[in-house]
Amino acid sequence: MKKTRPAFKYVDLFAGIGGFHAMLDHAGGKCVFLSEIDDAARRTYCANWVDPLDENDRPIVNHDITEAAPDDGTVDVPEHDVLAAGFPCQPFSKSGRQRGMDEARGTLFWNIASILKQRRPAVVLLENVRNIAGPRHKHEWEVIIRTLRELGYRVSDKPTVFSPHLLHPMLGGTPQIRDRVFILGTYIGPEEVERELREGKHPQPHVKRAPVADWTPDQWRAEWILDEDESIPNLGDYALSSAEEQWVDVWDDLVTSFRDAYGTKLPGFPLWSDHWHPQSDLDDVLFSAYPTWKQEIVSKNVAFYEHNRSLIDGWRERHPEFDGFPPSRRKLEWQAQDSTSLWDTVMHFRPSGIRAKAPTYLPALVAITQTSIYGPRKRRLTPREAARLQGLPPEFRFANKSDKASYKQAGNGVAVGAAWHVFKEHVLAEKDDLPDALVSAVEGREAPLNDIKTPNLLRVPYRPM
Repeated sequence: MKKTRPAFKYVDLFAGIGGFHAMLDHAGGKCVFLSEIDDAARRTYCANWVDPLDENDRPIVNHDITEAAPDDGTVDVPEHDVLAAGFPCQPFSKSGRQRGMDEARGTLFWNIASILKQRRPAVVLLENVRNIAGPRHKHEWEVIIRTLRELGYRVSDKPTVFSPHLLHPMLGGTPQIRDRVFILGTYIGPEEVERELREGKHPQPHVKRAPVADWTPDQWRAEWILDEDESIPNLGDYALSSAEEQWVDVWDDLVTSFRDAYGTKLPGFPLWSDHWHPQSDLDDVLFSAYPTWKQEIVSKNVAFYEHNRSLIDGWRERHPEFDGFPPSRRKLEWQAQDSTSLWDTVMHFRPSGIRAKAPTYLPALVAITQTSIYGPRKRRLTPREAARLQGLPPEFRFANKSDKASYKQAGNGVAVGAAWHVFKEHVLAEKDDLPDALVSAVEGREAPLNDIKTPNLLRVPYRPM
């Protein structure tokens, strides 16, 4: 049987568990090189994307990008058309008068730059956390953009910020608010980059942080990413403990009592019960030592108690066990809009307190153990559901037995649908300067498939307005 020639070749750096791989393979690309330093993540990547391939079709698997792309010498990375990297953000030195590529030396971004310098792929696709383009990293951002331009890439100095919850399910969206910065560049050569900038042609992001077409994020329902409880063999591993249920039950009594008394929801500022006391009991010396942000929260909580003293005192009398809760569980952040019960919300047990949100879309997955709790089911998301939230395909599986490792890998991953959307829009917008095979492959593909469960109304093929 004759093998189909891939439409393009790509490398996957800081590859994690294969979010970029999922969407680039879907577009007809072939991975020729991957690099991931974390052993557990690399095993999951290989189990899903490498091991199933014929031996001759497998990419080179690298454990340390600094060895394949040293600061000096030839890079040991094959020729490719697309370079994708969810790279770590390391601070660049501000000392001296160094510029661009020289200033990036000693950081992992330099290894990316070294590959770009020698291989000149047609497209570079980088992903990072939202703060990389924020005021605290202004210098790093400027170095990254300047370096890419020196290497010959047309790239906007404004970030592309996007989240999967802004996409229709049929476009690869998932109910997760996960703002990430994407940096996309097209190779046109240093001279052409300089000429365009000199002529005032400053490229702009091709994707805005806004819902796509007629989709509205409030149509999401968190339950769409959940498996049926009966299908989960070890369901008890994800159920709340009796202590956790007690925390929620006690706070829920306050939620419902407040609504019954006033016909409205709890206030949105952090509720710190340890500061529910009369204004006269406030220690002025201790209060004055607090930072301004904490003084504001404490003042609001004292006022909240003063205005609702009878209701709060009655609630605490009903729940003497509340005083024995851990300090972080004596705090509540109500961000669940008009939900009528804490059990109707999506919750996180955070060091800063119990946070409750409306059960539409979920907060971003994180690499630490703050797994979302779906209140109506009284349980946490499973690792499989976390993978679904990232848009990974139905057949995806973690290659480790540790849920903690699986949650970490999912939290560090790339949202497949969001990555596909920004990549496709970039390729279509810049197709005149890109290889025909790459453009044709991307133009002819719908969004990568995931197994998000949606009502029949949303199962119809997506048609742009």
